[in-house]
Amino acid sequence: MLCLRLEKAGYVVETAASGEETLKKFHDFKPELVILDLYLPDIFGLDLLVTMREDDGNLPFIVITASSLADSAVKAFKLGAVNFFGKPFNMEMIVHAVAQSLEEKQKKDVESLSTERRKKTAPDQMIGNSPKMVDIFRLVHVCASTDAKTVLITGESGTGKELVARAVHQYSARSGATFVEVNCAAIPENLIENELFGHERGAYTDASKKQKGIFELANGGTVFLDEIGDMPPTMQTKLLKVMETKRFRRLGGEGEVETDVRIIAATNQDLPQMVADGRFRGDLYYRLNMINIRIPPLRERLEDVPALVQYFIQSLNAEYGRRVERVSPDALEELLSYCWPGNVRELRNVIERAMMLEKGHELAHFHLCREPQRDQQSPEPLPATYAALPADNGGRFAGFQLPPEGISFEEVEKQLITLALENANGNQSKAAKSLKMSRDTLRYRMKKFGISEYTERGLLDTVQGESKLDGYSASKWANC
Repeated sequence: MLCLRLEKAGYVVETAASGEETLKKFHDFKPELVILDLYLPDIFGLDLLVTMREDDGNLPFIVITASSLADSAVKAFKLGAVNFFGKPFNMEMIVHAVAQSLEEKQKKDVESLSTERRKKTAPDQMIGNSPKMVDIFRLVHVCASTDAKTVLITGESGTGKELVARAVHQYSARSGATFVEVNCAAIPENLIENELFGHERGAYTDASKKQKGIFELANGGTVFLDEIGDMPPTMQTKLLKVMETKRFRRLGGEGEVETDVRIIAATNQDLPQMVADGRFRGDLYYRLNMINIRIPPLRERLEDVPALVQYFIQSLNAEYGRRVERVSPDALEELLSYCWPGNVRELRNVIERAMMLEKGHELAHFHLCREPQRDQQSPEPLPATYAALPADNGGRFAGFQLPPEGISFEEVEKQLITLALENANGNQSKAAKSLKMSRDTLRYRMKKFGISEYTERGLLDTVQGESKLDGYSASKWANC
């Protein structure tokens, strides 16, 4: 009778009168749902339930029985049953329970498929088991679980600041809402306000229709402001107001728009020094700095390199259809002896390039070369035509000449700092003294040019990009 009623409702139904018959039909029929009696001729129904769920852990079960014992119902629910009915039962209630259970199962299947697709296309994940990374995981959990409205992430380029921001969003109650990234350094100053807050129709010449800004589109979600240190001063003021009032106005608008977003800001700059220099608003910095997550450079957590390498091998195998299994011991030793000025981003690039060259199942050390051997030398000195020479009595630099094509003052300053650190064997106080500046000023300028530290073994980090003075890239200078 139940079979006929379910078929009338549009379902395809298969019946079995014993446990043995059930298991024979189970694999061929592959049911979406099972209605199970507890007392069968050859097996107890709950034992059969356990057996079938071993093959399909997501399969929903509706249990029916003449026994009204409460402990049977409790056991059934503990084993994964979605509903429990005693005999005699109402036929329509069973049909309704089937429809409801199948609808819920379909939603779970869609969510599971979406999750699998995200895994295949998702960006790199946070990897590491060092104490410093464990601390970061702990802070991410705190930010996500407490719905902290403002989070500041600091760290050098390539350390994974965006990954941390996405993790905070993903593991929070806001994960179902929008995550929007804004690179404050990539948007022209005259466009960033329109990008963040939107505009009304007619706000300016080309504004033919109303446009919502990021803060409005991300309502209920997260706005990630990358390179916050490059945000123009006028926008810093307006951002502070939004953080305090949760309101803003579109360009050309009269009324205020409410927004509820979490703001995550990130920078590789020294914000406290920028505040001291008057280049960043102090009140905005203190507001952003409610929770500060500092991501250490890779050279400070080299114990994470093996796990990172294996993760990149697996993800790149999936991306390129390769079958590399591991990295050779010699190659791993070389990876651990390098200081990684480009941090995790550089490590990924090195592994990706090695996998393109490797034909076997193990990455060899000779595929990991980062630069030609001749580049693993100290940076060349400043050309003599514009090297800083001792000053004469009049305060001029004797013999100083500018080249006809001109030079970049910042490049000269960067090389002078590098030279001073080299001459002082990495002693920042001595280097600062030789340049007639304070140690704090030297550290600020080192940060400005991306020179994190210098030791007797060489530069540990330099600014990315090519030097206009000598043609050497920063990565060529950074070999340890």
